[in-house]
Parts: sequence; C-alpha cells; structure tokens
Amino acid sequence: MPAEETNTRAWQIYGQRQLARAYTPPIPEQLGWTPWEGVGPGAEVLGDITGRRVLDIGSGAGHHAVHLAQAHGARVTGIELSPTQHERAVSANAHVDGVEFVQADVAEYVAGAEPFDAAYAIGTLAFIDPHRSLSALRDGLSPGAPLILSLLHTDLHGRGPSTEVAPREQMILLRDHPPLPTQMWALAPQLWEDLLTEYGFRVEAIDLFPHPDGSATVIQQLIRARRIPDRPARVSSRPRSTRAPAAHAAVGVGAILLSEQGVLLGRHRRGTLEVPGGSLEAGETFEDAVIRELAEETGLVARTNDVRLLGTLIDHVEGVLRVTIGALVHAWQGQPATQPGESIGDWAWHPLDQLPDGLFVCSAQILAAWRPDLPIDHPPAHFTPFAHRTPVPMAAGGATGGLTRRSQ
Repeated sequence: MPAEETNTRAWQIYGQRQLARAYTPPIPEQLGWTPWEGVGPGAEVLGDITGRRVLDIGSGAGHHAVHLAQAHGARVTGIELSPTQHERAVSANAHVDGVEFVQADVAEYVAGAEPFDAAYAIGTLAFIDPHRSLSALRDGLSPGAPLILSLLHTDLHGRGPSTEVAPREQMILLRDHPPLPTQMWALAPQLWEDLLTEYGFRVEAIDLFPHPDGSATVIQQLIRARRIPDRPARVSSRPRSTRAPAAHAAVGVGAILLSEQGVLLGRHRRGTLEVPGGSLEAGETFEDAVIRELAEETGLVARTNDVRLLGTLIDHVEGVLRVTIGALVHAWQGQPATQPGESIGDWAWHPLDQLPDGLFVCSAQILAAWRPDLPIDHPPAHFTPFAHRTPVPMAAGGATGGLTRRSQ
C-alpha cells in the first residue's frame, strides 16, 4: 500500500477510536510545538497574525486552531484529510468565531484557495510526501508568509532522522489499543532545508528540542521558514545554508565573465545563483585558482594573462573569517556547460539590468564591489581593491566573452 494511503487509513482509525472515547483535547493556553508542555516557543514564531488568514495543516481535533483564533485574533482554516478527525473538530468547535474546518487533501485544497498569510503543521507534515506538499504550499502562501513545521527528529526507539527523502514505518501509540503503523518522512534537518529551498522557501532557523526527561531519546525539530517573494524591488542575496562554512574553506575566489548577453551565473544544487569560483587549494595563486575553478565548473579555458584580480572581500560567518578574492576574466575559450560531478551547473548569461533573485552572498559581494551601481542587497563585507598599473577596460566583448570594471 502506498505510504500516504497507509497514513490516511491510520488516522481514520485513530479518529474513530477518539470519537468512541468521546475525547476532546482542551484548548491550550499557549501554542506548543512539542509534545511536552513548556518546551519550545509559542505562537510568536508565526509573527503578528491578528486578522490574518492562517492555515493549520493536519488540524486534528482543532484545539490549536481555536487557540490562535481566540488568543491571537487569527482567522484560521484547519485542513484535515481524515473524516473522523474532521468530525472531532467540527463537533467540538464549529461554533468558534474565526475558525473553519475543511476535510480535504491539503495540496488539493490550497491549489484552489486564496493564498494564506501563514501556515503551520504540528507533527503532521511528515505524513505527506514533501515533494507534493511543499510544492503546493509554495503556491498556497503569500510572498513572505511564514511556514512553521514541528517534525519528529529522533523517535522513542532512538532512531535518528533519515538521510534520504523516503518514508519509513513509525507507530502511532494509543491507550488501550495496539499501535497503528504509519509511513513517516522523518528527515534530517539538512534534508528539510534542501527541500524547502528547492520549493521556494528560505529557512530561517532549525531548532532541536530533546525530551525533558534526559533518559528519553526522542527529539522534536522545529523549522522556521518563509516563502520567498516572487520578485522584490531589489535583487536579494541569501546564505547558501544555515550551516557555517568549514574553516578550511575560508579563502576562495569568484570570477566575473561578461559577454554581450550578460554576466555568467550558474545554479548551485542548494538553489543559489553564483559566479564561477571556489576554495583556494594549497600552493595555488589566486589566478591559478580562478582558472582551475572555471575549467572544473564550466569547461571554459582561460590563461593567467586573461585574469585580472579585483581585490579582497572580508566578512565573518559564524565566527569564521571569510576572505573572497574577486576576479575579472576578459577572455576564454569554449562554451559554458554543466560539468559531471560539480555542485553548480545550468550556466547562463544574465543581463546586468535583469539580475536574478537569490544570489549567493559571496557572488553578490563580488558583483557589488565590481559595479557598486548594481541593485544588489547583501551582508556587508570590507573590500580592499588591488592596485593596477594599467586601467581595467570599461567594456569588452566578442565571441569569447568580455568584462567590465573601472580600476579603483
């Protein structure tokens, strides 16, 4: 039986048993993201939701939705696939102002609904194929809307998260009944970050909350993400990942290639747009590093005389000093193409007046140092230009490509 069908059946049985018990959970005084009272933040992670449309994904008995409507003035839609869980919510809370309960598949529902201002899932999104749910939620949320996910990290048996995007069996524990088997996508934080990035979200934080009883192994993770705007007024930049760069990779190079079609940018597998470049290897000059990275990532061939170093950019990331050397490559041979085994590909030329959103921070800093008039937002970095005996040409072009930059 497919994973999501297994889960639908399990939650149908679970809801039926809770209806038979006539059990309705109390409305909480504070929104809780973990199974343990007092552990983790409250509704403040959703931001100001007064009067805003909020989607509760897998709303169950509806007690979280009711809390947000009554305590925070939100207009909450609780979406629930299980008919019996939906029945529990409606029978107990249908009279509450500011709350509506819908029995439907979340991906199908948001496809036809007005975009929501915020969405959250407390322990539920892991029962849906993330490729299906995140793709739908991207279109079902307004630009800039928060998406807050509480997900299992390490279970009661001490099993840590999966390192591949695949479901595995997880039991729903019930009082006076045998456990119900489900299929859950219990993924490592970095996998969730990769998936969210792929489907148009920016991950702002991932927190792990262990069981308050130190002898228990279960850990809950809380992911705070935000739907990336379609097209901001200015081109933005963002970190490639929430993790700090490795200390051995603190010195790197980035190369600007400009043709008549624009500047050359490739897409990293984590979603950022970047100029060719990478880490310096032992014994290399900066020019040699530019030539090597250019060949490895794009297949283009350049010579030392084709490379003009611009200067150094220095910033700090998680306590690591990062030094990036910007360079102009004014001549090359070949056509840029995705290279086997490289993390960056899909090379394309982008006009300077139509730069894409989502530049990698280092690439954004290099381009802004080269052309301060470009509308690029990025974290600050100290730029020290290299002195040149002859001025860098303002513009060049031709079949092999070109560059622009005045000397500083």
